[in-house]
Amino acid sequence: MILTSLLWLWLSFRPALPGYEYAFPRDHGTHDEYKTEWWYYTGQLSSDDGHRYGFELTFFRVGVEASGEQRAAGRWDLHNLSLAHFAITDVDGRAFRFYEKFNRSSPFTANAATGTLDVFNEGWRAMTLPDGSWRLVAASGRDAIDLVLTSRKPPAIHGENGISVKAQGAGYASHYYSLTRLEVRGTVNSKRCRGLAWMDHEFGSAQLRENQQGWDWFSIQLDNDAELMLYQIRRTDGTPDVTSSGSLITSDGDVIHLRRADMQITPASSWQSPRSGAKYPMGWRVAVPKFGIDLTLQPLLRDQELMTSGSTRVTYWEGAVDASGSFRNAGVRGHGYVEMTGYDRAFKAP
Repeated sequence: MILTSLLWLWLSFRPALPGYEYAFPRDHGTHDEYKTEWWYYTGQLSSDDGHRYGFELTFFRVGVEASGEQRAAGRWDLHNLSLAHFAITDVDGRAFRFYEKFNRSSPFTANAATGTLDVFNEGWRAMTLPDGSWRLVAASGRDAIDLVLTSRKPPAIHGENGISVKAQGAGYASHYYSLTRLEVRGTVNSKRCRGLAWMDHEFGSAQLRENQQGWDWFSIQLDNDAELMLYQIRRTDGTPDVTSSGSLITSDGDVIHLRRADMQITPASSWQSPRSGAKYPMGWRVAVPKFGIDLTLQPLLRDQELMTSGSTRVTYWEGAVDASGSFRNAGVRGHGYVEMTGYDRAFKAP
């Protein structure tokens, strides 16, 4: 089983291996030689009249056929599937709504550019503007966003030696970076808004191992201009995998790698979805003792669950949270997002 998986990794799509050298803006674009890729935007915004929103806009690319000589066969051949999720957390309205798309990649339905950020799925889009900022556009049902994002820090590259390890074994990793402090202006549901967003871009060719159930992921933006990213891979017995890790991004933009032993994640309570039946942790204490970090995270709504039967077929919780606590003995506050997968069943990539 393990040998078969490794042969698939090496012979079909490129595995994420140590030594990868990032270059920007090149790496904002698509990497079709890898099996799976996503561009993930989350953020919290406030309108001019004080209304609070959280938003998620995500574009997924799943390779059907590895890039190479066969790519020249025709521009309409099926090489990639394109999927997308869009969600709004209406904090003051106490409502959460999400939407999804699923298309075969083509020049006119859904695609991603090489060498620059320009990815779209029908009318949803993330694109690079002439001044180097980015624009996000999405509209479905009752909800619409039109946002311009300006990065105040360089990309934060996670992991070590160019890879973010997800399991033990060659190739069980991804190339993963984030834009951790994106200043946002624009509109949500026609209301002028401002706030902060976070962007994750990840690409690789491995799935979770057979003894891994899912993950809990945290992005936290603090008011001292530092950010924290943590992910905890959960094994099928409920214990965190040793490969779980994270990054502390300093106010100057330096990235400090955190290992599993450096971080403590303790749930405060739980919430059971009335739709999926999945039982999720709800509220967390997040600590990194070696840097004097001790935070409490509270969800802005308990129900921020997506059931994506029309696209990725993954049920997951992706929600806006508030943070408060201490950082090197000084009080801090902040905002963030938490993602939890594998609580209804073991996670399987689309």
